[in-house]
Amino acid sequence: MTKKLQNRINGQIRGEELRIIGPDGSNLGIMKLKDALSKARNSNLDLIEISPTATPPIAKITDYGKFQYEQNKKIKDSRTKSHKTETKTIQIKVGTSGHDLELKAKKVSGWLKEKHRVKIDLFLFGRLKYMEKNFLESRMERILKLITEDFKVSDEIKKSPKGLSLTIEHKQ
Repeated sequence: MTKKLQNRINGQIRGEELRIIGPDGSNLGIMKLKDALSKARNSNLDLIEISPTATPPIAKITDYGKFQYEQNKKIKDSRTKSHKTETKTIQIKVGTSGHDLELKAKKVSGWLKEKHRVKIDLFLFGRLKYMEKNFLESRMERILKLITEDFKVSDEIKKSPKGLSLTIEHKQ
C-alpha cells in the first residue's frame, strides 16, 4: 500500500513566513502567513503547503479539490508508465527433443518481447551432473539458437543447485 501524503491547508499551516506561488504559477515572494491566507481568501481559493521542509516553506494559492485531482493524476500516470520486469524461468534437460526445444524457445521469445528476463535451467540429475562441461554447455546453447527475439546474456552459464543456469534479457 502506498502512504497517502497529506498537505496542510489554510489554518493547518504552521510556518510564520512562506514562499508563495500564485494561482497562475507565478512566484509571489516571501509573505507572512496571515497575509498569504487573506490573499487566498480574497480570491476564493485555498493556501496549500506544498513543501514544508524547504526554508522558508513553500505554499501555493489554488483550489484544494483541483490540487488533489492533479496529485492523484500524477501518481496514476507514474504507475502506468512503470514496467515491472519479472524473471521467468524455463527448464530443459539434456535429452529434451528438438520439437520441445522449439516450443520452449517460442515461449522464451514471447517473454523477451514483453521485456522480461528469462532464466534457462539445464536440469541435471544423477550421473548427468558429472558430464563434461563443454557437452552440457552445447546442450544449453541449442535452445539459444532457436530463440527468435534479439537478446543479450546478462548472466553467463554457471552451475546452480539444479544443474546449469543462464539468464538472458531483451536487447535494447
